[in-house]
Amino acid sequence: MDPRIDAVRPDLADIRLAGRVFAPHYAAPLPRVVQGETPLYDTPSRTEPPLHLLRKGDVFEVLEFAGGKAWGVAPGPALVGYIDASALGETE
Repeated sequence: MDPRIDAVRPDLADIRLAGRVFAPHYAAPLPRVVQGETPLYDTPSRTEPPLHLLRKGDVFEVLEFAGGKAWGVAPGPALVGYIDASALGETE
């Protein structure tokens, strides 16, 4: 598993990976629309440069909301990471 493209952490995994990986908890993706440009980071602390810049109208599949951040999958670039939860609108 590659955490940049497979939504797997020690505590949580995308339900679509349930047949390939064991995790204590699984989450179903919640598609949300990005409301404005926002960077996608590989960690919630943003210590590294962004992986990608999501644009207004892009879809982000949220697996977890915590601490003002959303963790999930950006299907366009096929990357997993964290964005500011405030950048997301309603469900797709």
